[in-house]
Amino acid sequence: MEQDHDKQDYLTTPEALESLYGSVATPSVLKEVDHIHPVYRPFIEAASFVILASAGPQGLDASPRGDAPGFVQVHDSKTLHLPDRRGNNRLDTLRNVLQDPRVALLFIIPGIGETLRISGTARISVDPALLARFEVAGQRPRTVLEVTVSRVYFQCSRAVIRAGLWDASRHLARSALPTPGQIFKHLCPAAVDGEAYDQALPQRLANTLY
Repeated sequence: MEQDHDKQDYLTTPEALESLYGSVATPSVLKEVDHIHPVYRPFIEAASFVILASAGPQGLDASPRGDAPGFVQVHDSKTLHLPDRRGNNRLDTLRNVLQDPRVALLFIIPGIGETLRISGTARISVDPALLARFEVAGQRPRTVLEVTVSRVYFQCSRAVIRAGLWDASRHLARSALPTPGQIFKHLCPAAVDGEAYDQALPQRLANTLY
């Protein structure tokens, strides 16, 4: 049975929130800029993994994007280019951008505690010259996301430290969690042969990275 809660168990105003947490630390405000400052650019160029957040008619979405370090390119101090590599063709992020251009990116660098947070607006480019810049193994992305930056700041390393993200001794063995095929077996066994899916997956991934 769902537990009942009094209204006083929830915060509903900015004043109540700020009263509980206190004032924001001055450095946390000073680190934010409205452009890609030269001191922040190396984080983008070193990142091999980005979480891309967007919003649309179906709600919010957060999509993982990964490639070789520097796969997100800095065009100028206000503009980033992010290639859309091969995936599942759900196109959740791109559909969202067509409806609501607001996006946020979290840049993650293996081995580094600090992350970089960027927010702004995006549009979808099919410019042939731009697509050519992101060609890998003879394959070009079908689109490139052009992000106009409005806010940039680094996030301290507390979350990464608490998670032990780069501590190999805390990494799970893949066998600890259901495989994609096992998930399909439980969700839609009549539509997808889970065992066959798992058997074919390694080669399919290798053949379709780009």
